[in-house]
Amino acid sequence: MTGLGGDPEVYARQARLPVEALDTDELLVDDTAIAAVLELAAADLDCPDLGLLVGEAQDFSMLGPLWVAMQNSPTVGEALECLSRYMFVHAREVSFSLVDDPDGARDVVGLRYALGAGKRLLPQAADMTLLFVHRAMTFLVGGSYGLRSVELPHDLLAERRRYQDAFGAGIRFNRPEALLRVPTSFLSRPLVGDNTLRRLAVAFLSRQSPESGPVTTGRVRAVIDQSLGTRSIDLGDVARVLDVHPRTLQRQLAAEGESFASILDNVRRARARYYLTTTDIPLSQVGNLVGLAEQAVLSRCARRWWGRTPTAVRREAQAGNTIGKK
Repeated sequence: MTGLGGDPEVYARQARLPVEALDTDELLVDDTAIAAVLELAAADLDCPDLGLLVGEAQDFSMLGPLWVAMQNSPTVGEALECLSRYMFVHAREVSFSLVDDPDGARDVVGLRYALGAGKRLLPQAADMTLLFVHRAMTFLVGGSYGLRSVELPHDLLAERRRYQDAFGAGIRFNRPEALLRVPTSFLSRPLVGDNTLRRLAVAFLSRQSPESGPVTTGRVRAVIDQSLGTRSIDLGDVARVLDVHPRTLQRQLAAEGESFASILDNVRRARARYYLTTTDIPLSQVGNLVGLAEQAVLSRCARRWWGRTPTAVRREAQAGNTIGKK
């Protein structure tokens, strides 16, 4: 912003962002205030692609241990799982998750960027964040990863060519959600890393204890992620880990527009899809790994989640991988 002739302190004050946050990496600030700063600066500087400029300039190392964990993950899918699980350490209300392709393509998955319940994504922040994640994934695999298209929940801000050059893919505006559409096979791409470094980074991230509030959903998801498939999980179990009364935890989740059951179901769904599309683990074991008692239960869940059987989901992913290798 300074390079474009603006005054970041002025924008920070207008957005009610602590000015001291401009000079330290240690102060955790409100995510919506950051988004507001970008909007104010873009308008004042007549720079409609400011979000893209910032996204191009950001250094991956700003994620600290999270970036170390991602770089040293065995596969891209596990790197993205780290991003989803521990993003709350850096941004309380930001979340990333894998979702079914909005176009219904069975060999494509969406990496969705969202804020807490009821929070609207502002255009510049959406541009900045998706471009940063796109660059991070490109860096992880050392080149193109087959990005199909980018979905943005706002109008075209700058020239369409500007977006296409930044992402190297087609862009669709005024979409319901912000996401990157990537090949399902991309999740199984291996990464060359150090498992010891990854373990150390994940151990550090796991010890972080964010304050209660809009991060409750992220904290519950993190506990479920770590426990799924190793023991039974219910609301009481998670409440004990988080050192909070179960009813208090329920109220905090409800305030964020979530429930324990929906979070558990979403984690199971994402984990099951990962095992089905990136491994050859027998279906009976997949069920156990996602905390389901029987293979029949996994089949019922798969029909509810994706409208088809686990075997069909695996077969489609394998067909996609075969096509990609030809």
